[in-house]
Amino acid sequence: MANSVSFTSINMLDFEKKFYSKTINFIAGTDEAGRGPIVGPVVAAAVIFPKDYKNEDINDSKKLSTKKREALEKIIKKDALSYAVSFISAKEIDKINIYEASRKAMITALHNLKHKYHMVITDAMPLPMEACKVIPLVKGDAKSLAVAAASILAKVARDRYMDELDKKYPKYKFKEHKGYPTKEHLRLLKELGPIDSEYRFSYKPVKDLHYQQLSLL
Repeated sequence: MANSVSFTSINMLDFEKKFYSKTINFIAGTDEAGRGPIVGPVVAAAVIFPKDYKNEDINDSKKLSTKKREALEKIIKKDALSYAVSFISAKEIDKINIYEASRKAMITALHNLKHKYHMVITDAMPLPMEACKVIPLVKGDAKSLAVAAASILAKVARDRYMDELDKKYPKYKFKEHKGYPTKEHLRLLKELGPIDSEYRFSYKPVKDLHYQQLSLL
């Protein structure tokens, strides 16, 4: 796979490099997006690159502009040996909690990969059910190329979901705040009320408002 971006300096996201060996040739990185929002799914992605892959533009999705993330998404999908994206709905988040939903999203993404892997690096998420070696790396999206790439795919996919939700419910302005509890979003939530299929009722701002509404009945 040829690198689509010029590589002129040492790639800082090279955590996985030291693990390649005769028995570890393919390493999957996984990360999620959307733990903090009060509406919409949590989304995870998993990515496997060739072990000699380099791309100095790939970084933690939070450090990149929307335009940069969308450009890199295309490159990652083209250059990866395999990638997968998974969604866990707001309703399921309410049932199993956001931590377990994030874990489930990562596992689903990994199991949907179309290429074998010998090791997994996550962004600080233990995956005890995986049969291979798993490294839950703190700030993995700032240290591992594959995890950073997964963070980009997950973030872009979730943002697109929120943009589509904005078209369906324009009064909530989801395209602007992407579901995060900004001051304007909370004002709109109080004015319009939560959407049953999309809001996370286990999250305090939604839970408190829901209780208030029920008390008025």
